[in-house]
Amino acid sequence: MRLPRILTPRVTASAHCDLPCGVYDPAQARIEAESVKMICEKYQSNTDPEYRTRAIIIKEQRAELVKHHLWVLWTDYFKPAHFEKYPHLHQLFNETTKLAGSAGAKGATDPAIADQLLQKIDEISKIFWETKKA
Repeated sequence: MRLPRILTPRVTASAHCDLPCGVYDPAQARIEAESVKMICEKYQSNTDPEYRTRAIIIKEQRAELVKHHLWVLWTDYFKPAHFEKYPHLHQLFNETTKLAGSAGAKGATDPAIADQLLQKIDEISKIFWETKKA
């Protein structure tokens, strides 16, 4: 029967959503990073073990979303011309995603680490909005 072969996709496409929409904004990463910071603060002020366990799980999920949103910007939005104009941009993304990962906010409960993450996201955001004006 030929029907399954006809229905098989010939081209595979991927994007940060189901349709390459072209909508990008570092605010998505920032909102998740702010959530990470608040969870760290609440974790520090609560000694209930069940609460703390839930807080860590949710914080790790939010940190993973920070990484996802950063990677979308890094790989889908920013183009070679941007990296030429801002030669430190690759390093900035690398440092920021590491701060969101297990060696940073995902693996720690220190609000100061989340603050560092937010500062790096602000640096990316500044460059992002400069490129949007161009």
